[in-house]
Amino acid sequence: MSALFDRLAASLVEGHRREIPDLLSDARFADADRTAQAAVLIAITDRPQPGLILTQRPQGMRDHPGQVAFPGGKLNPGEDAVTAALREAHEELSLDPQNVRVIGATDRYHTGTGFDITPIVAVVPPDLDLTPDPREVEAWFEAPLSLLLRSENWQEQEVFWRGNTRKYLELHYKGFRIWGVTAAIIANLSRRIGTEGQIDER
Repeated sequence: MSALFDRLAASLVEGHRREIPDLLSDARFADADRTAQAAVLIAITDRPQPGLILTQRPQGMRDHPGQVAFPGGKLNPGEDAVTAALREAHEELSLDPQNVRVIGATDRYHTGTGFDITPIVAVVPPDLDLTPDPREVEAWFEAPLSLLLRSENWQEQEVFWRGNTRKYLELHYKGFRIWGVTAAIIANLSRRIGTEGQIDER
């Protein structure tokens, strides 16, 4: 096992032993009768300065057009979250499941649009030759984990939505706007695993 895999696995186990009552969620905006199960892959690249693989959805998509997202989607009948996350990453980016070393699930996230998302944390080799499916992915990029895990790098914004004020996090990286659900999942993960020991600053 790689040192990064070991650190992340230990931190995730330890982090989930702690009660964190105020993790981000949009559950209060969601219609409980329209919830669909989904999973996303938090693919962290195994390099001295790890990165996180993210995608940008095409502008023409029905759900969340143009937004930055993790590879992922709805669970098919009979699938668990790990199987769905690996399948979706393969369909969206041609990411071979054999290259993915799964650590485990972290906190589920309920979106205001009716998805109950299970994020799956994993480590992947660096510099993979990924090929996006243009029907699902307009672009993909790797952002530094050190940038994403530190709360001071995020701006808190708010918008009036569905009769309430909704606060959300936002960060701009090389022309990509990371916000909303993706930002919230990253923020929740950072509170579980922390930043110390996850990042080699060499």
